[in-house]
Amino acid sequence: MKIYVLLFMAFLMVSCKSITKAENNIEKPNIVFIYTDDQTYETIRALGNSEIQTPNMDKLVNEGTTFTTAFNMGGWGGAVCVASRAMMMSGAHVWRAKAQEDLWMKNDSVAINRTWAKLMSKNGYNTYMTGKWHVKIKANSVFDTVAHVRGGMPQYARKYREGTEKKKEIYKLGYNRPLNKKDTLWSPTDPKFEGFWKGGKHWSEVVKDDALSFISDASKKEAPFFMYLAFNAPHDPRQAPQEFLDMYPLDNIAVPESFLPEYPYKDSIGNGSTLRDEALAPFPRTPYAVKKHRQEYYALITHLDQQIGEILIGLEASGKKDNTYIFFTSDHGLAVGQHGLIGKQSLFDHSMRVPLMVVGPDIPKGKRLDQEVYLQDIMATSLEIAGIEKPSYVEYHSLLDFIKDDKKQSNYDAIYGCYREHQRMIRKDGYKLLVYPKIEKILLFDLTKDPEEITDLAENPEQSERVKVLFKELLKLQNDMDDSLDLTGLYNKLTT
Repeated sequence: MKIYVLLFMAFLMVSCKSITKAENNIEKPNIVFIYTDDQTYETIRALGNSEIQTPNMDKLVNEGTTFTTAFNMGGWGGAVCVASRAMMMSGAHVWRAKAQEDLWMKNDSVAINRTWAKLMSKNGYNTYMTGKWHVKIKANSVFDTVAHVRGGMPQYARKYREGTEKKKEIYKLGYNRPLNKKDTLWSPTDPKFEGFWKGGKHWSEVVKDDALSFISDASKKEAPFFMYLAFNAPHDPRQAPQEFLDMYPLDNIAVPESFLPEYPYKDSIGNGSTLRDEALAPFPRTPYAVKKHRQEYYALITHLDQQIGEILIGLEASGKKDNTYIFFTSDHGLAVGQHGLIGKQSLFDHSMRVPLMVVGPDIPKGKRLDQEVYLQDIMATSLEIAGIEKPSYVEYHSLLDFIKDDKKQSNYDAIYGCYREHQRMIRKDGYKLLVYPKIEKILLFDLTKDPEEITDLAENPEQSERVKVLFKELLKLQNDMDDSLDLTGLYNKLTT
């Protein structure tokens, strides 16, 4: 009898050890984060743009769930991408992300260990990064493996060119162009202008090659991986091979409905001719110049799309795709002729709103959700997928709640936007209120009837109460965001 008891006890111990081992070896899903640069929400064919060709982004739309109203909060400087990426890496809202950036620059170990990449690494993920970084911390201090680290933008080569002045001026040929149809000194396909061509291989292709190399290596290992693939495209200089330019004849490209030769408030909102992005095209804007910029923008996006397609093929071939979640988004949007603007430093939808797709083993296919979210919600979503408890300092929310229950209301009462001390925005209940403090100007748009934000309703007496309510809500949002710009006096002046 004693022998049977001992055997039974031994069996229990072995069984318990087996269960514990099985639990510990539950296969965590892989996570691939694809981050583009300056890609507005209107640039995917499957989401309604019939001018552009994006078969692989379309595939992500069709194989996953798309959030159709995803936003960046804005930024504290002209390089809005810096703020967007700091928010993504820290999990903090815009002004508190700026505080985290200040700590990173001081090499604060606590702040570094709070980053998204560090959270993944500490929880068993093999973390990998390649491409655009533009975060005020060394990439290799937060990722396990780093391939290429690119700066904020591919730099144009400097050349001489005759101006209208008597003397020669040195400046970048990629700017203030095209002046007219005869202005052909700049070529987006010529490697002599460097930019994306610097180094001999287009930077989008370099990111793709890096990703395929890592996937091949990871396919031989059991550890789950987290890939941060950050393309510089479609940021300017918008350079792509000739075959992609040829896909977009100018006659097939429309001028945006909200086109203006010049935005009347551009200087007061920090979007004047001295802002680098706005200097890309001549003032006043012309339909021809806008169409040329849109042609090059589309070509670079289609070339980027091709690289994403090869990454998806490589992931499939690795045998890892069935246990991999893919997130696709951009750091912010871009104006390419809308409202007389060319850059990303405004709070119109074209510059704040981005594509956002989620693909994965249990993610519904072809689903589109219109809850208003921030693109940085991806960070919180990845933590939930990885089984990592979201730290209290992460202010964004998982998107899985909406995917599981598409009737769930947004986690945010309103969407907030900021650009330096020049602009503030609140988007709520189908309306957007823009505030331009420097000139004490407010604008109101009905986004349901006027999605292109063309007709300002702020002076309409029927909208006076709505303006007052939204402005008051904006003041509350500012307080919640640690926004130090005091608009109280302007609120009192304009709403009483």
